[in-house]
Amino acid sequence: MEKPKFNRPFILGITLVSAMGGLLFGYDWVVIGGAKPFYERFFEIASSPSLQGWAMSSALIGCLAGAMASGYLSDHFGRKRPLIAAAALFTIAAIGTGAANQFTLFILFRLIGGLGIGLASAISPMYIAEISPAHLRGRLVSINQLTIVIGILAAQIINYLIADKIPENSSAKMILQSWNGQTGWRWMFWAGTVPALLFFIFSFFIPESPRFLAKMGKWTDASLILKRIGGAKYSSQERKEIAKTIQNTDNSIDWKVLASKRVRPLLVLGIVLAIFQQWCGINVIFNYAEEVFTSAGYSVGDMLFNIVITGTVNLIFTLLAMRMVDSWGRRKMMLLGAGGLAINYLILGTSYFLELKGLAILVLVMAAIATYSMTLAPITWVVLSEIFPNKVRGTAMAIATTSLWIACFVLTYTFPILNRVLHASGTFWLYGLICLSGFLFILKKLPETKGKSLEEIEKMK
Repeated sequence: MEKPKFNRPFILGITLVSAMGGLLFGYDWVVIGGAKPFYERFFEIASSPSLQGWAMSSALIGCLAGAMASGYLSDHFGRKRPLIAAAALFTIAAIGTGAANQFTLFILFRLIGGLGIGLASAISPMYIAEISPAHLRGRLVSINQLTIVIGILAAQIINYLIADKIPENSSAKMILQSWNGQTGWRWMFWAGTVPALLFFIFSFFIPESPRFLAKMGKWTDASLILKRIGGAKYSSQERKEIAKTIQNTDNSIDWKVLASKRVRPLLVLGIVLAIFQQWCGINVIFNYAEEVFTSAGYSVGDMLFNIVITGTVNLIFTLLAMRMVDSWGRRKMMLLGAGGLAINYLILGTSYFLELKGLAILVLVMAAIATYSMTLAPITWVVLSEIFPNKVRGTAMAIATTSLWIACFVLTYTFPILNRVLHASGTFWLYGLICLSGFLFILKKLPETKGKSLEEIEKMK
């Protein structure tokens, strides 16, 4: 049988545009970590753990709303228009957060940015999965995670370049009165306007998902897009496979299908994996870099440089994951991530308990980020984007993504409290136990899906 000749430039182009949602997701999510020492002094919340947690986690309320809305929006309006809406929200948030002079307004624009993150985090990987040939899907969906990582690194580098050098032993008042404390933190947020506008413009030029068009009965349009992806023969084959999975469907949400014996275990699997990706604890290193590194003896200035190093490690190992995901498979890499982090956190918690400082902590933090970046971070999104049936994929993905953001809110809000009660050592030991539990769950429940079409995965028991 003659193999389809895939239009790789076209596939890569629309993948990269969709994945710009991931880039803005990463930038908006992490930029606040570098701005944290400065806006906290500006808004006078540095002595309030609850307000610190609210400033950090408020965007997650928006994420929850965006993720919950993504199912309805993607099932009724497709994948393209919600991506355009997400780009608009990112743009508004970048401008407004930097301009805020009151803490309430700061929170409001963080909520708006969170809406964009929630939409993009659910729809970008789903869109990429639906336009990807089976043998390339893992790598292409991983591009979304790659752009998240690039967004994270861009935020870290921009924060580091914008911030003036901070003298050793600077007081809170000195930081507040500095350029960093008055203006620098604003430019950290404003810098996100450029990629947000580019995402908004480019999103108008990508096609709609062929599987959504088929679901809506627009078979001619779906066939044209599939033909452009892989030629006439590929279009014909995919059309037949898609038709088998969406017969007698419409654009309403079929809750009976979600609760059925066939789909319910997949939904539970997706929810648990989504929660685990957050409760494995890595995001606290990005969001609370100041606490993590100052506990290890680093100054605020050193902290800004160290988080650039963490972002670089994150990027390198995400690239490695992209090379491995379609050869090693999803299950093996998820097991590697869960087990590796469990061991790392045991050692890291012990290091904090023994009051080790400096390079030892930095190396362990880098190892944890490397493990996460190569495994749980990208592979979770790959698995979520492919395990759900065509008929309910938008809604099921929304439920899983909403669960992820609820877990992320809990993680982000509770870290200052856990850090105060359990100290850094106990907190990382706790994350280690969660990773061990995740390892056992994956070992028992996660099937291998590499190399299978979305329709073949749907037929798996």
